[in-house]
Amino acid sequence: MAGVDFFRHGGLPVPQVTIQEAERIAASFFPGRTVRAQPLGSQQDSNFLLTEPAGAVAGVLKIANPAFSAAEIQAQDAAAELVAAAGLRAGTVRHGPVTVPVDGGPALARVLTYLPGGTLAGAGRYLSPRVVAGLGTVAGQVSRALRSFTHPGLDRVLQWDLRHAPRVVDTLAGHVGDEELRGRVTAAAAAAWSRVEPLAGRLPWQTVHGDVTDDNVVCSVQRGLRTPDGIIDFGDLTSSWAVGELAVAITSVLRHAGAEPCSVLPAVRAFGELRPLSAAEAAALWPLVVLRAAVLVVSGEQQAALDDGNDYVTGALEHERNLFDRAMSVPADVMTGLILAELGLGGGPLPVPSGVVPDLGPNLGPSLGHCAVLDLSVQSDAVDEGAWLEPGLEDRLAAALLADGHDAVATRFGEARLTASTVLTGVSPATVATGIDLWLAARVEFPAQLTVSGDGTRVHVSLPAEGAPEVPPLVRPEYAAGWLSLVADPAPLLGLPAASPPATDDLLNRREASFAAVQEHYYRDPPRIERGWRHHLAATDGRVYLDMVNNVTVLGHGHPRVEAAVARQLRRLNTNSRFNYASVVEFSERLAGLLPEPLQVVFLVNSGSEAVDLALRLALVATGHRDVVAVREAYHGWTYASDAVSTSTADNPNALSTRPPWVHVVDAPNSYRGRYRGSESVRYSGDAVRAIGELAASGRPPAAFLAEPFYGNAGGMPLPDGYLAAVYAEVRRHGGLAIADEIQVGYGRLGHWFWGFEQQGVVPDVVTVAKAMGNGYPLGAVITSRAIAARYRDAGYFFSSTGGSPVSSVAGLAVLDVIRDEGLQANAARVGSHLKARLEDLAVRHSLIGAVHGSGLYLGVEFVRDRKTLEPATEETAAICDRMLELGVIIQPTSDRMCVLKIKPPLCLDVAGADFFADALDRVLTEGW
Repeated sequence: MAGVDFFRHGGLPVPQVTIQEAERIAASFFPGRTVRAQPLGSQQDSNFLLTEPAGAVAGVLKIANPAFSAAEIQAQDAAAELVAAAGLRAGTVRHGPVTVPVDGGPALARVLTYLPGGTLAGAGRYLSPRVVAGLGTVAGQVSRALRSFTHPGLDRVLQWDLRHAPRVVDTLAGHVGDEELRGRVTAAAAAAWSRVEPLAGRLPWQTVHGDVTDDNVVCSVQRGLRTPDGIIDFGDLTSSWAVGELAVAITSVLRHAGAEPCSVLPAVRAFGELRPLSAAEAAALWPLVVLRAAVLVVSGEQQAALDDGNDYVTGALEHERNLFDRAMSVPADVMTGLILAELGLGGGPLPVPSGVVPDLGPNLGPSLGHCAVLDLSVQSDAVDEGAWLEPGLEDRLAAALLADGHDAVATRFGEARLTASTVLTGVSPATVATGIDLWLAARVEFPAQLTVSGDGTRVHVSLPAEGAPEVPPLVRPEYAAGWLSLVADPAPLLGLPAASPPATDDLLNRREASFAAVQEHYYRDPPRIERGWRHHLAATDGRVYLDMVNNVTVLGHGHPRVEAAVARQLRRLNTNSRFNYASVVEFSERLAGLLPEPLQVVFLVNSGSEAVDLALRLALVATGHRDVVAVREAYHGWTYASDAVSTSTADNPNALSTRPPWVHVVDAPNSYRGRYRGSESVRYSGDAVRAIGELAASGRPPAAFLAEPFYGNAGGMPLPDGYLAAVYAEVRRHGGLAIADEIQVGYGRLGHWFWGFEQQGVVPDVVTVAKAMGNGYPLGAVITSRAIAARYRDAGYFFSSTGGSPVSSVAGLAVLDVIRDEGLQANAARVGSHLKARLEDLAVRHSLIGAVHGSGLYLGVEFVRDRKTLEPATEETAAICDRMLELGVIIQPTSDRMCVLKIKPPLCLDVAGADFFADALDRVLTEGW
């Protein structure tokens, strides 16, 4: 054999090379230049980062383990060149190799190309699905580049070659001092090998890098995000099973913050797209992961004994143990089923074994009698009004059906049960049923093929495959495909109809085919939300999310008083507002009563866009002027007029360049990052006053000045003190009107003020309202003075078919009643103050937070890359939102720079929800995104 044989050497201690020795070796490669050496961690070689006095990186000095032959080093360098030629960045040779003396004998030293950007290493760092997929892509690219590579230096026996994993574990297990851990590792390795060995003959061989891991995959960093695009350290190059390349890569994912077995699936999918896996390779993959984890544990313990001063090795021991525990946390059968489903090579529940299904009529099986099916899904009426959170709901529902005369009640196989879910949890709960629960009026005998547990009144029935691990009654959605591949639907053996096969969730494709694409959706891969309750949203897989963005449902989702009022009115009457009925009068009176004089006349419409459009038309008609002044970075709607005054480039990149000539824009009064900051922000009003005066002097006095009275689109930022007072006075001096857009910030959301304009101590001429008015029911309003409203007749009449209809009016009344009766404005002040204090505390500890804006439950967390330059952390903000979704929080970015978390939850948010949000954000900012 030309190369190293691990079992002959028994261990490969890192060659001991001092910094001074490394610098002397480096000097031979860089004659006449001063080069400094900085040690880098390694498990078998001695590595140093070489820098010049000015800080420029000269390369990486790699002193190979003396056990490695020249042929092995040549093979590694040739493979690196081949991978680089295939398009990946790679640590190729710049100088050398040369032979140098080290404590273990002569060794080969060379200088390799330094790849900037850093690796994925760091057990405390989170790897996003995008980055994990990038790891899989790099592994796939390396595999393709090396598939035809041959070299004499590949003839070696390495401890990291998974073909030798059982022997490595047996050889090194004695180094594991913890007897319990040692027993678990050896047993796991033996069990995993028993799965791999029968497949070994069908696993393709090729040259493999052998260590495409987080430690060796290098990333480019663009705009704050890492993208894997390079590979270093070809020291484990050998010929082995091709699938081992992927197994090694995904094992390294498990050491990272928040990682669990299903976290590796993006890498599996990405690798498979470049280098498709056979069914045998897919079946061997997870057992190989377990073997790799076992080897890491025993090898780490051995290496720590050999190199007791090697901090790189000793520091990794705990991480390797945690990695092993994670690899073992889900049965291999389950992970194999999950991987097969991910690759389209299998998946789905087992068929009911032939010959065991009795010939029974549907729902009339002789053992169960008349059986009712209990729907516990997200879309079931039985879980309305938060009933799914009540302990014992399933038993009560079943008892009611039994009392109605049913002989039995059965749940559905494979159904995601909302009744099994919980709120405010960072990990999805187990919701998917692997069997059927039965409630029985009388004791029955079950077919022998079924596995039955329970007390006789309520029993759980399942049909697992022979030899399957113990299958829990409920499993987490992420693993459902794996668990369900081990069980069959027991319903046919009970005389019940089989559950429908899981439908392919093509809802997004259907949406894109029939629903205009410009009507975008949150998230690239969004959960399917079909239920809401209070400040929670429930997906069809039973996962419940904290809703921190939904300012439409101001009362909270599914409020029973709004539902009851709307349903009752729909049963009675719904027509247009030209008919004489009480609710439109009562609602108009209530709404006007919330506003100061002279705002006493109400127009009712269906949306905020319509409200702004109507307000502008009122201003044009009432004043006879044709121009309007708006504020930068604002969004007001999508109708022609409301879009014309919308200046947010986040909503329309061409917003400023496509404004019609009658719209004039003044600077956004942003006191954090605008032209004037801090105490200087009072100057914004002077600029706006001058702009209005100049416009009037040019013969174009404005009909209106339109602005949010609390800067909502920027993330809930108060306007500078006195801003609206000065600007309103100037626009009125020239015969124009002051329009306050309260669509986002009004209705008690600010906590201390019901209306945003109250914070500025002004009274506008026209107020627009929507969003919160109907708690999700389409409703908008324009409120103004009687004199201004009367001028509208100069332009004709006003009519909205459904604006102010009986149903919309009672919805609006119910919302106002609940805000009052449940003290939601006070709750916004109390919980909002608590949440803002929590967020401000995070800002002290996390430099990415530049500022915390807002009041009540309209808050904004602004992320910046640099607190001096205020460079927006746009990409980071989007990634943070994705990570928060994984942790059970729905949140989205806002502002023209899309670097502000817009925090505007239902006003029923409680302190527990606020703390859950703050804790989740703290975790993301600590672990990464």
